[in-house]
Amino acid sequence: MFKIITVKDEVRVLPTKFGLELNDAIKESLQETIEGKLNPDIGVFLAVTEILNIGEGKIIPEDGAIYYPAEFKVLTYRPELNEVVYGEVVDITEFGAFTRIGPIDALVHVSQVMDDKISYDPKNAIFTGKKNGYKLREGDLVRSRIVGVSLGKGRNKISLTMRQPCLGSLDWIDKEKKKKKEKK
Repeated sequence: MFKIITVKDEVRVLPTKFGLELNDAIKESLQETIEGKLNPDIGVFLAVTEILNIGEGKIIPEDGAIYYPAEFKVLTYRPELNEVVYGEVVDITEFGAFTRIGPIDALVHVSQVMDDKISYDPKNAIFTGKKNGYKLREGDLVRSRIVGVSLGKGRNKISLTMRQPCLGSLDWIDKEKKKKKEKK
């Protein structure tokens, strides 16, 4: 889930930024140090949106930088259990489909792709349903549900499923809607 949160932290401003306005120096320093980083408790820091307060800076001996206590707003993304997400399939392997959801890649295990027996074509990197004929390939846009989240030191794992109603490739969902309309 995307959120804008308020954070209080100490910001290290290098001497190369001393010529900038203080707000700009703090924002640039934060952008360089935290944007794109993952905090397991908060999520991925995507963008520093606003500097709210800046305290008095202090110099630490033998360090040319100035440290400012600051309060700022950050746009973050943290995947949450049972959240329905949209993503793009970025890689297909024999054991599943890696899907980019926001700034993070997640895995749809082959057993969670669809309610059908699946064949895997390694040459073309495609999953095909044996009965329904649905195909899943790189570049497909999908809707899935997060069923597992493990963020922390080392490996980050996010597990998805598409084996629930109204989930899967957006093409499959459209085909199912058309079938229902035709039956009426």
